[in-house]
Amino acid sequence: MGKINPAGFEPFNSPYELGIRMVYMLSSLFPNGADLQKLILLDYAAIYSEDFGGPNSLHTPVPFRNAELYGRRNLIQTGLYLMSTKGLVDVQLDKDGITYYAGENSRALVGSIGSSYSLNLAKRCEWVVSRYGSIDTIELTNIFHDLGRRWEAEIYGFARGMES
Repeated sequence: MGKINPAGFEPFNSPYELGIRMVYMLSSLFPNGADLQKLILLDYAAIYSEDFGGPNSLHTPVPFRNAELYGRRNLIQTGLYLMSTKGLVDVQLDKDGITYYAGENSRALVGSIGSSYSLNLAKRCEWVVSRYGSIDTIELTNIFHDLGRRWEAEIYGFARGMES
């Protein structure tokens, strides 16, 4: 029997998918940019916006989802690189490190995709940027760390309920 995916390409949680999401996020941040850490946090908040008091989450809120925060760094970094090769993401290196910005072609891409998922993604990115976009990376990391403690308590309660 033949393989459904003979090339082994993973369409979900791939650098390509996460890179496209970064284009949406950076377009919402425009004219400001963000470093990798901030983009990781903003992306998570956009995907699971309901966890942050926002609109319904874009993805199904699966248990233990906070672990996704730590597993996407390399995928997002690779996705940003892929998008930079197409003019969708600009990269600036200075004394503060690496900052990513919406590229010259980013608005064209975001404006050309009309699926319900992409429209909802754009709305979540706008919401996340309005709520967290002006917060610096260190403070935003602390906010997520504090939320992580709450999530850990929920996980502990969930695990205890499974034992009963």
